[in-house]
Amino acid sequence: MKSLSTITVSIAFAMSLASCGGKDENKDLNHQKDELPQVEVSNAHSQQVDQIKVYTSNIEADNTNNISPSAMNRIKEIKVEVGDRVRRGQVLVLLDRANIDQLKVRLDNAEREYNRAVQLLEIGAGTQQSVDQLKTELDAARTQYDNMMENTVLTSPINGVVTARNYDPGDMSGSQPILTVGQLSPIVKAMINVTENDMSLVKVGMPVKVTFDAYPGEVFTAKVSRIYPTVDTSTRTFKAEVDINNPGERIRPGMFGRVEISLGTQENVVVPDRAIVKQTGSGNRYVYVYSNGKVAYNKVELGQRMGDSYELLSGVENGDTVVVAGQSRLADGVAVQIVNRAE
Repeated sequence: MKSLSTITVSIAFAMSLASCGGKDENKDLNHQKDELPQVEVSNAHSQQVDQIKVYTSNIEADNTNNISPSAMNRIKEIKVEVGDRVRRGQVLVLLDRANIDQLKVRLDNAEREYNRAVQLLEIGAGTQQSVDQLKTELDAARTQYDNMMENTVLTSPINGVVTARNYDPGDMSGSQPILTVGQLSPIVKAMINVTENDMSLVKVGMPVKVTFDAYPGEVFTAKVSRIYPTVDTSTRTFKAEVDINNPGERIRPGMFGRVEISLGTQENVVVPDRAIVKQTGSGNRYVYVYSNGKVAYNKVELGQRMGDSYELLSGVENGDTVVVAGQSRLADGVAVQIVNRAE
């Protein structure tokens, strides 16, 4: 009987140990589950996205003229200052007249010699050859005098604004223009560099929007006016010229503008902006994609930003489940626990 009692107690003790072991094992499993990184996810979806491209550019005058003489000469007077509006034909600069006075004397002498030769020919005391030779010399002297006159009194060839002045009275003119005059109305222009991928989409006459930091909230109308035929081999871009309406000449050369062109629509994958992860130390962007309890670290190419979402050009497929919160504890291939699914 004593032996039977001992056996019964041993069996009860063993069952007790087994029961305790099962509870501890379940507790460990629950603990491991609780230690998985907790994430919030959302579904990627495809939609039509407006392909808006924004280019930056410095504004240029529609027409720019450099006011300079054809030969070096001393500057006697500059009649305008930077910022002055000028009209076509207005006198801007007077240069030293010493050379022109000498040319005037030469012209007068050539004219007298020619007239004398004509008179001698009329009375039979001269020759036609002499008259022709003197006529050639007179024409050359008159051309030189007229050219010097044009380069002694410098006028503006356009209506515009003086945008630069490089000399003062008394200076000798040199390689730089004395003045620069820019035409600011009715338009100014911007040069933009368009990528090869967009070359076939940009057309002359396309409407364009332009904004400036100087005029926040204001949009200026513009259009593509010219497309250059060659591609810059170093940047793989081509130039396009944009004409910007400039009422009141509010837009000035040198201002920084943002040129926005709509290139149609394209269907691409869209994800919440919270899904985008920037790799430290680089410009690469990634998204954690969830599948079968684990996440994969997918490199993506960003397109347009649309409010609180991003267009993706590559890296994520339509319908993929992406992580939008909890990325700080994640790595490629890590098992995770979903605690919330955002709409």
